[in-house]
Amino acid sequence: MKLKPLVVAAFVGMTSLSSFSALANTAVKFTLDWKFEGPAAAYLVALEKGFYKEQGLDVTIDSGNGSLDAIPKVASGTYEFGFADVNSLIKFKDQNPDSPLQGILMVYDKPPFAIIGSKQTGVNTPKDLEGKVLGAPAPDGAYAQWKAFTQVAGIDASKVKIDNVSFAVRESMLVQKRVDAIAGFSFSSFLNLKKIGMAPEDIHVMLMADYGLKLYGNTLLVNPAFAEAHPDLVKGFVAATIKGWQYTAAHPEESVKYVLERNKIANEAVETERLKMCLKDNVVTDNVKANGFGGIDYGRMDEAIEQVGMTYDFHHKPTSKAIFTDAYLPAKSAREM
Repeated sequence: MKLKPLVVAAFVGMTSLSSFSALANTAVKFTLDWKFEGPAAAYLVALEKGFYKEQGLDVTIDSGNGSLDAIPKVASGTYEFGFADVNSLIKFKDQNPDSPLQGILMVYDKPPFAIIGSKQTGVNTPKDLEGKVLGAPAPDGAYAQWKAFTQVAGIDASKVKIDNVSFAVRESMLVQKRVDAIAGFSFSSFLNLKKIGMAPEDIHVMLMADYGLKLYGNTLLVNPAFAEAHPDLVKGFVAATIKGWQYTAAHPEESVKYVLERNKIANEAVETERLKMCLKDNVVTDNVKANGFGGIDYGRMDEAIEQVGMTYDFHHKPTSKAIFTDAYLPAKSAREM
């Protein structure tokens, strides 16, 4: 039996439409925690090289205004994915105990929280802070860990004077020796100090994680409703993001160029150095080399939650399982760095 031309045309049209729909990528939005700087390169690499597209995703990446901005955006569904400090997530979960929001890929195995001293002021170890002045903006993320850091690092906090300087003058206060050390993010304060004239060899960066702080850093987040409805797409997003970080770790100079396309006022040399510091200190740690990128040790996370409690009063303290799930991670062999 022959089909009439009109019927054939309709059938072909329906088939083409069906094929197009099957191939169409799912649109999702991803918010960073901050501006387009060096560490954002991995996500832009995954976007521009088609890693997300290979997983059936049409991803839009937006800059952010801090973790406290990114977390509610993902929790509410304004964004399907986000990047934020897991310690801020711990506090969010305490304040919103019914929220199923979780981390799904631990990106910063070590957080960038740091104390930065200088040779001129004689602060090279945590104990050197005793009898000295620490410059720390009150809302700073690193300073938020100060109480816990003094306990785990054996510092007598009563012997350290705190000067709540502003972000705008923090680094210049150290250069001018008006404070003896500052609290800040390692790769930001170091580069700021270099920019205003301090010699790199005179800058001493102490990552809090190297002196007893068990905290993790930034994690990938997913909206719970989206994850429940599209678990395979979430796995695909995680796999593509891992691939982006792997490529970026192997090709940092090339990867930074994608950042420069989004941030026209960024300095290539500065952002390359920022990215390399982030990779070395926060992402590709000894633990990650041994155990793979993106997962966590739940025992360590339990300790981290206890340390958050040294600086924060819990009302509904979350468990490590409530904070992070490894359900969307690929096998360890696919997470090598």
